[in-house]
Amino acid sequence: MSLVPSFHSIVAPLLVNDIDTDQIIPARFLKATDKVGMGDHLFADWRYRPDGSPQPDFVLNNPLYRNALILLAGDNFGCGSSREHAPWALCGFGFRAIISTSFADIFKSNSLRNGLLPVEVSPETHGHLAQLVEAEPEAQVTIDLESQTLTGPDGTRVTFPIDSFSKYCLIHGVDELGYLLRFEGAINNFESTHI
Repeated sequence: MSLVPSFHSIVAPLLVNDIDTDQIIPARFLKATDKVGMGDHLFADWRYRPDGSPQPDFVLNNPLYRNALILLAGDNFGCGSSREHAPWALCGFGFRAIISTSFADIFKSNSLRNGLLPVEVSPETHGHLAQLVEAEPEAQVTIDLESQTLTGPDGTRVTFPIDSFSKYCLIHGVDELGYLLRFEGAINNFESTHI
């Protein structure tokens, strides 16, 4: 899945620290081996009441955030067990980026491999952005993957880290194998001369 190099969106605030992968996608949904419909189960235990009806005070049930491409999360997002279903569910809901002060390593790796951009910012930037979003819920944030910048609604611009290989794969919509296949001609040439 390729990620549009630059996009802007309102930001859905879920300012809870240590959100683990079981909260992102509860274990009972892990039997699925297909990404289709996974977004329906995102934060299922928080989004829905026991009878299956929407929890009215949960942020993602607010119609304002239904088309948000960016989630503003608390610190240490994606901790807990390793499950690729977590980024599947976030992407399935429609998110393209998660902003946090830190991410669990395995979650970060799984996200990058599934077209979801983890944007790590300083606690100061995070706090400032949270204040801006609280004051103006419809405010837009711009994320530019090419320049690795996040621009807040007040024009504040900060950079975020991403390794060059993951950046290339996200922009071009390829995984590790897709990246290697770029060199198919050179590989075939080498094979034909080294029999």
